[in-house]
Amino acid sequence: MSYLVLARKWRPRRFAELVGQEHVVRALTNALETGRVHHAFLFTGTRGVGKTTIARIFAKSLNCERGTSSDPCGECETCLAIDAGRYIDLLEIDAASNTGVDNVRELIENAQYMPSRGKYKVYLIDEVHMLSKPAFNALLKTLEEPPGHVKFLFATTDPEKLLVTVLSRCLQFNLKRLDEAQIHGQIVKILGAEGIEADDDAVAQLARAADGSLRDGLSLLDQAIAYAGGRLDGVTVAAMLGTVDRSRVQALLAALADADGERLLDEAAQLAEFSPDWASILDAFAHALHRIQVKQLVPSVDVGSDAIDVERLAAQLRPELVQLWYQMALNGRRDLGHAPSPRSGFEMTLLRMLAFRPDAAAQLAAPRPQPAAAAQAVPQSSQARTDAAARARAAMAEVVPAPPPPAPASAPAEILPAPKPRVADVVPASNAYASAGSALLVTDSEHWLELVAGCGLRGPAKLLAENAGFVGHADGVLRLSLASEQEHLKSPSLVLQLCDAVGRQLGGEVQVRFEIGQPRGETANARNARERDARQAGAESGFAADPGIQRLVQQHGAQIVPDSIRPLGAN
Repeated sequence: MSYLVLARKWRPRRFAELVGQEHVVRALTNALETGRVHHAFLFTGTRGVGKTTIARIFAKSLNCERGTSSDPCGECETCLAIDAGRYIDLLEIDAASNTGVDNVRELIENAQYMPSRGKYKVYLIDEVHMLSKPAFNALLKTLEEPPGHVKFLFATTDPEKLLVTVLSRCLQFNLKRLDEAQIHGQIVKILGAEGIEADDDAVAQLARAADGSLRDGLSLLDQAIAYAGGRLDGVTVAAMLGTVDRSRVQALLAALADADGERLLDEAAQLAEFSPDWASILDAFAHALHRIQVKQLVPSVDVGSDAIDVERLAAQLRPELVQLWYQMALNGRRDLGHAPSPRSGFEMTLLRMLAFRPDAAAQLAAPRPQPAAAAQAVPQSSQARTDAAARARAAMAEVVPAPPPPAPASAPAEILPAPKPRVADVVPASNAYASAGSALLVTDSEHWLELVAGCGLRGPAKLLAENAGFVGHADGVLRLSLASEQEHLKSPSLVLQLCDAVGRQLGGEVQVRFEIGQPRGETANARNARERDARQAGAESGFAADPGIQRLVQQHGAQIVPDSIRPLGAN
């Protein structure tokens, strides 16, 4: 007996079996149940989302021998014949191979005759946008006023190519791409029914590779079953798809986050041994960066867990840098075809990301000690302004020529950051805190910020500490305030980590209690943002004041790309 591919074997035969497209099913069901069935329907959408499947189910609903309804019996001769593709009153026409006006005239002539067996004669025209303009014009009159026994069902992946006069005569339904969860669920269901074992990673890779098309997903599943010859696992499916293990992407991201260029290129060299699809690696890279950004900006959303250490990378990288890297990954994928080789194009994309880490660029060029104060711009004299300009020249900036004619420009006014507020002198820890029994006592907000900086917390626990404001400390209870939008950070496990870290610093057990509301005083996060803004403003003003930059602007009409300047040491 010949093998029936999964996409055909598991093609839905009733509306209830469809995956997704609820908005279309609801409209068609209501039309069938109320008897208000239009004479022409247009189903649009990308490949493999159910356009022709829905059209066939609709034709079966119209002609079922047990009566027109939204739930055809599936057992009568008409239903069985439509499922088998041999029903005489369902005429399926491929417009890609029947594009001419003669084909349409033959269709119009046949439409005048009554159906042979069913109640309606149904014309299902696939890829209808391929019909020629004369063919469309010949069809218009019949499409507008067809015989009562005729229904037109059109399907297309490119509705933009249809004439407006055709669109106006049809009820149009746009079928959506299926999401990964819908495809994942259907693959799991089919594997269970077929008695084939598969791990979740293998199914997840297939659902992702399907790219919104269930038919593509089932074709890939057929291929994976043939390739594996047994149980499906993540490694086997990855090899078939030409993708790489997520741990490899994690290694690349970790090297970039640590600004380790040597390790970064070493990871790329190890990847090259597998002859991978470099474009798919950049896709996986962009997908990981998307999850990291979601964790940073909308931490309440679950981004899943796998080999990508989203928590650590989200805490380590600046959100702006993640956005920049994401754009570079997309551009790098687009430019792979123009590179001398796909591997060199991939490596150049990684190096471009590394180049936008000023600290990494400095290390690769010529490592040398830099004073901690080099990243802070607080010019108060002509010498200080000269130093700020020199630092700004080393900052990352992108200068592009403006279109002719050059626009006149003058040197912008120098904007200097406000001097950093005075912080209490650093003194030994025993003097920084007043004694309170066996443990030291945090006395004010400044001491709390010093404590946060030195307690060694990482990841989400560090975020909790940095967003907390100091309220008071007495009788072994440290009271902190937390903004309501940050309340999600106050999980039991993170509070416990905070208690342990603070207790080690203070030399005794500490209980931490939170007040939800506007934090009192300045939080570590707010201070870091203020100081970062001051450094950024200093770098921008110094860069704009540089004579060389001013000469480019004034004489050549160059423009400074907004947000392209970064102080030394910034992520």
